[in-house]
Amino acid sequence: MAKKKKEKAVQSDGKIPKMESRLRKHYRDKIIPDMMKEFGWKNPHQVPRLEKVVMNMGVGEGSRDFKLIEAAINDFMVISGQKPVITRARKSVAQFKIRAGMPVGLMVTIRGEMMYHFLEKLFTVALPRVRDFQGLSPNSFDGHGNYTMGIREQIVFPEISYDEISKVRGFDISIVTSADNDAEATVLLKQLGCPIREK
Repeated sequence: MAKKKKEKAVQSDGKIPKMESRLRKHYRDKIIPDMMKEFGWKNPHQVPRLEKVVMNMGVGEGSRDFKLIEAAINDFMVISGQKPVITRARKSVAQFKIRAGMPVGLMVTIRGEMMYHFLEKLFTVALPRVRDFQGLSPNSFDGHGNYTMGIREQIVFPEISYDEISKVRGFDISIVTSADNDAEATVLLKQLGCPIREK
């Protein structure tokens, strides 16, 4: 009997479906109708949505010591739930002692349900743990509805133990939306709980 129940919970592609995040439900049930009313949209598909979250980290001296890259990869995996891609130098830069093809950074792209879970953790747990945090700058939009913030220390994420890290690392987080402009994206992110300061 228990075996049959377990089989029903598995999707046709063989994966067990993930529980819908609270943030995604909030977007569907509350944000879509609120933004339709605020902007006078008639179709829910006009409401901007989250498309992906991209995390980037430079590894610096890791280009000469692969152990540092492995430690950074582990941190990114723990924080994002996905294995990052190693980005490599496209050309040699003599003054930085970098040759073409050397690893210079890490990148991970999060989409779908994992993206919503990650952002909920970022907005409600990680950012409030930043020392002297007074909100995010409203000037970090790119003019096309996308927002980028810098995280100075990976230890603001609860999964990272300060005693187990080899080095404090910073990285950038870019939130990509389908918004046509920064005003729409600002409303969307604030309604999702992103702590953007007033101008």
